[in-house]
Amino acid sequence: MRQLRWLHENRPDEPFPHAEQAMKEPNGLLAIGGDLSVQRICSAYRNGIFPWYGEGQPILWWSPDPRGIFLPGDLHISRSLRRRLNQAPYTVTLDNNFEAVIAGCAAPRSADEGTWITHEMINAYIELHYSGFAHSVEVWLEDELVGGLYGVALHKAFFGESMFSRARDASKVALAKLCPQLWRWGFDFFDCQMSNPHLERMGIREVPRSEYLKLLTKAMKKPHLSSVWNFASN
Repeated sequence: MRQLRWLHENRPDEPFPHAEQAMKEPNGLLAIGGDLSVQRICSAYRNGIFPWYGEGQPILWWSPDPRGIFLPGDLHISRSLRRRLNQAPYTVTLDNNFEAVIAGCAAPRSADEGTWITHEMINAYIELHYSGFAHSVEVWLEDELVGGLYGVALHKAFFGESMFSRARDASKVALAKLCPQLWRWGFDFFDCQMSNPHLERMGIREVPRSEYLKLLTKAMKKPHLSSVWNFASN
């Protein structure tokens, strides 16, 4: 049986165990504890690991197998979504209101449903945003924020964290707008961590963790895009 590594809270430079040491059940659980400093979170993503835990739990670090990703050319846009994009009922922006997007993602989907995006996580990713590593896509209907997504960008890999929608297809519009922009910037892949039926309909592929780690190593050798993002950028 594989033993979980306990991470020290005050050692953000402490190395993670190799992702292939993650547990099979629950799938991908690798380490416990540590902190959500910018340094540690970036180290996690560079090694194929991400934090995910609930209120009242210690910080849990994961690297599931398989991994759900989009590669350039994978994204499938249905005819109905394409019509919605062409009709342009929505305005889509980048890095316009990160805090509102993560708050939208953190809001419970129903009265009985909690959220894994704790206040601690929100504060950590806001700090990542102001450090130039976390980015948001906002979908607006007139002046109202009706959808969006956020994630972390390191070198030429984008790690999607969460999305939300308060209007029809708003989260799909965010994804459909972001992916082509990432490919224009030379990104290698969009990491969705795990697949789900919503993403399957949009063309996500599942790859073994070993293959994912090879793609990640390649992407980490490329330049980092450190700036506030916008769709006008080349």
